[in-house]
Amino acid sequence: MYGVLAAGYADWPIISQISWLLGKLMNEIYNVMNGVFGIQNIGICIIIFTIIIYTLMIPLTIKQQKWSKMSSVMNPEIQKVQKKYANKKDQATMLKQQEEMQTIYEKYGTSPTGGCLPLLIQMPVLFALYPVIQNIPNYVEGIKNVYTPVVSQIMATDNFQKIMEKIGTEKPVMMSASSYDYSKADTLVQVLYKFQDSTWNTLVEKIPSLKDAVETTTQTIGHLNSFVGINIGEAPFTMLMSAIKNFSIVGIILAVIIPVMAGLTQFISVKLQPQPQVDTSNPMANSMKTMTYTMPLFSVFMGFTLPAGLGLYWAISAIVRSVQQFAINKYLAKKSTEELIAENQKKAAKKREKKGTSAKTINKMATTSTKSVDDKKKSKMSDAERNERLKKAEQYTKNAKPGSLASKANLVSKYNSGQSTSDKKDES
Repeated sequence: MYGVLAAGYADWPIISQISWLLGKLMNEIYNVMNGVFGIQNIGICIIIFTIIIYTLMIPLTIKQQKWSKMSSVMNPEIQKVQKKYANKKDQATMLKQQEEMQTIYEKYGTSPTGGCLPLLIQMPVLFALYPVIQNIPNYVEGIKNVYTPVVSQIMATDNFQKIMEKIGTEKPVMMSASSYDYSKADTLVQVLYKFQDSTWNTLVEKIPSLKDAVETTTQTIGHLNSFVGINIGEAPFTMLMSAIKNFSIVGIILAVIIPVMAGLTQFISVKLQPQPQVDTSNPMANSMKTMTYTMPLFSVFMGFTLPAGLGLYWAISAIVRSVQQFAINKYLAKKSTEELIAENQKKAAKKREKKGTSAKTINKMATTSTKSVDDKKKSKMSDAERNERLKKAEQYTKNAKPGSLASKANLVSKYNSGQSTSDKKDES
């Protein structure tokens, strides 16, 4: 599901740089599969690529799931504090609530951002995956070379830019001429990669001289894109309509298998994740529960409308996450809550020590410093000297000028002295 969100972020500096690195990985996977095993198949490359990426992210996933387990223990206490200060928005109350919440997090050795940080690290990677999967020829040289002959002939045709812009702005390509430069070879490769059978026919109608080059290219592409009989470059919905038109049961099954897998595996992956205890009266909790069912359905919908390669990526990534989640759940089941708390507190203590001196050392230094100061004062000032200074201070206060701070202090002192004498007389 990150792919849909990532579309608008593909050109962001960090995302584009991570995409470049992931593209290098995809290119190496293709080269190894082609050079060592003689396999030229984008579907298999996508599967291997997805497994490697999600395997590398296992430490972050474990950290996030540990936090989720701790969250299920902390939530009742957190909700209790939230209810205690509900509808109170003054600054003093908010500070008090913050203090009590912080006490809970310290008790369990965690922090409010403990669950967000692993996710924030993963998000750029997940966003960066989308442009790599969507535009594989931009990153894999071997696949780009398949399109180079036909692109060269297109660019040698008069008025080719207007022809390609007209084809590219319509379905299934949908690449606006205002956003893409159709005079560049890389843009044309990206456009051709999104072509379906009907689009290739349209291109040949517009430029008849391309017929032989298109036939050669489509035969090679068919070999590259074919995965268990599914054209991963084509949208399953188009495949489904074609299968229904031809009354092909096998075609219908192949058309629906990836979108259904994408939705089903997404649902299993979500259900395997630890579910924190939430207040059912909270509208946010109800919306989260609804998302558990709506997101898989959305996966099915997107799996039908986008190229099957993206649906394959979503399905494989969900399968990998489900397997990882099952293993992580078994691993965490062996650890008691007390063990996790002890681990968290130990890590929190180490972080504090890295930032500065440990609490134990600070207390020791504070005690030592106080004693040292007291000892120095005692050694430098005798009782006679102290009494002398007190007498001078008292004399200064008595002779203080009217209106000065010392004179006001003198009045307060006399008032307190008078009150004290009055109280004594009453008692007698």
